[in-house]
Amino acid sequence: MSRALALAAVLMAGTAAPAFAQSGAGHAGHGEPAPQDECEAEAARHRAMGHAVPEDSCAPADPPQPDRTPMDHGAMDHGGMDHGGMDHSSMDHSAMDEGEVDHRQMGHGPMDHAAPQIESASIPIAPPPASAGSGPPTAADAIWGAEAMRASRVALARENGGMTTTGLVLDRFEYRARQGGDGFLWDGIGWYGGDIDRVWIESEGEGTFGEGVESADAALLYGRAITPWFDLQAGVRQDLAGPQRTYLDLGIQGLAPYRFEVEGDLLLSNKGDLTATAEVELDQRITQRLIVQPRLELSLAAQDVPELGIGAGFDTVEAGLRLRYELAREFAPYVGIAQEWKLGGSADYARSAGERTTATSYVAGVRFWF
Repeated sequence: MSRALALAAVLMAGTAAPAFAQSGAGHAGHGEPAPQDECEAEAARHRAMGHAVPEDSCAPADPPQPDRTPMDHGAMDHGGMDHGGMDHSSMDHSAMDEGEVDHRQMGHGPMDHAAPQIESASIPIAPPPASAGSGPPTAADAIWGAEAMRASRVALARENGGMTTTGLVLDRFEYRARQGGDGFLWDGIGWYGGDIDRVWIESEGEGTFGEGVESADAALLYGRAITPWFDLQAGVRQDLAGPQRTYLDLGIQGLAPYRFEVEGDLLLSNKGDLTATAEVELDQRITQRLIVQPRLELSLAAQDVPELGIGAGFDTVEAGLRLRYELAREFAPYVGIAQEWKLGGSADYARSAGERTTATSYVAGVRFWF
């Protein structure tokens, strides 16, 4: 029984000591015993009763000590810290130990923690070493054999510009509403060959409904790329309507700066007539599918050709504007307007034949290719 009482006294003493301290704290300023004295008196009373009370049961608890471990600023990720919102002027850096980093010596003002500057190494610019390309051009033959590599080289050349292509473009295929009789017009090209050498077929003609085809021609040309943008062409051209003539055709076509598509032909007929034509057009995209195309065509002659109604000098000028919509890249209907003028001697021949020297046509047609 005495052992049980002693154990209970010890437990009571351990829990009572903080209580003694708390109860004494409210009276220490009124002349009453301090909490430490009350705890010692209570402990002495329990010892007199034979209870075991530890000697340090009334020792005051040590206040929590600040952590003086030096901070490793090198391991801190300053890049993710928003120093812009920190008020460094209100920070007390003077209370730091000598072993810690002295922030008073750090210049926080000019530091850009949000966007650290990384100095990139400069890229050397120099010609390739002399050893580059010094090996044999057919080194793979020693491993795979010449026969196996020959087929691979042919395929590589074909897939990188050496392939043969075929195309047909009907640039204008249209109905023309105009004074004096509605008409029609076609203008197309086709080709077969590669990027350097090609065979071209061209055809153009127009007529009036009820009167048939008034003028038409077809040409067979060989084309050779003389620059990345222009082809030189040579061949024969044949009239298909009206007085029959065969021409030696020497021309050039391509893409001029600012994406102007240009074409010019010099024609020498089997009758000795020398004529020339020039065309220029520009595709101006309004959207990815809606395109406006201004177009200008000019023809001239070195001499009068009465059978064809052509006068020396400028023969005809035609200017047009077409607006087309690409339902697909290969198929685009369009509407537009075209104005034609006969000039000089050609105008005189037209008036003598009772024809108009100017004509305005409202056109609707389709452009397609495959």
